[in-house]
Amino acid sequence: MRASGVVDGAIAGAVGSAALNVVGYLDIAVRARPASSTPEESIERLAGLAHVDLGPEDRAANRRTGLGAVLGYALGIGTGAAFGALASRRGLPPAVATALLGGGVMATTIGSLATLGISDPRTWSRSDWLADIVPHLAYGMAAAATFNRLRPPSARCG
Repeated sequence: MRASGVVDGAIAGAVGSAALNVVGYLDIAVRARPASSTPEESIERLAGLAHVDLGPEDRAANRRTGLGAVLGYALGIGTGAAFGALASRRGLPPAVATALLGGGVMATTIGSLATLGISDPRTWSRSDWLADIVPHLAYGMAAAATFNRLRPPSARCG
């Protein structure tokens, strides 16, 4: 494992996270749906498990919002870094890299929600799954393209 692969993957994960957020916010705007409360619920659950007091409710709500967004970026950057550690020595076709990155961050996110008891994906409707897959696909595409662009020409995909 080369450190540059991990760094390139982390950068790619940050770009992918931004793409995921843009697509998610566009979905909110187009369908006029409310923002998801799962990031804040995750922080509330994690704070409880760690016995961390987030303060009085008015401040705790703001902390949950801020930390929920940071948690999302941490998952995206961490997934990109893990991908970079594994893929830095071999070029992967862009479609494979997209699927691995998008699927990896989606599995991490959904797995976290299920483990924390916040959501049960077995109960999701088709539209729930579609609303989750599309932003994660955007993450995968943006992260894969960024990772590929950051690599030396001899190590690029496709």
